Amino acid sequence: MKAKTMDSHNTNIAAPKDKLMEDLRLVVSDAEELLRATANQAGAEAAAARARIQENLHVVKERLSAAETAVIEHAQQAAKATDQYVHDNPWKAIGISALAGAVIGMLIARR
Repeated sequence: MKAKTMDSHNTNIAAPKDKLMEDLRLVVSDAEELLRATANQAGAEAAAARARIQENLHVVKERLSAAETAVIEHAQQAAKATDQYVHDNPWKAIGISALAGAVIGMLIARR
């Protein structure tokens, strides 16, 4: 049951990250498509611009991949640390959760 809880927690954290990564991949894909569409444009300036854009896209892809890996690792570490803290301090975790719920409830009631 603990593994199922951890998977659910990781899924909740990963959903916004996955959406952001997918959006960034879509932008990169659109830029690559634009480069292919303008490949037949003549002129030294157009060729130089395409070369710079292709180089920058390559760098962005590498950084995106590295950022995705770092975010995944950080989220997994945070989930493990939280899980360990809750198992080591169950009553503190319950108290903190109750306090957070009360604060959120009061904020919602004020609206």
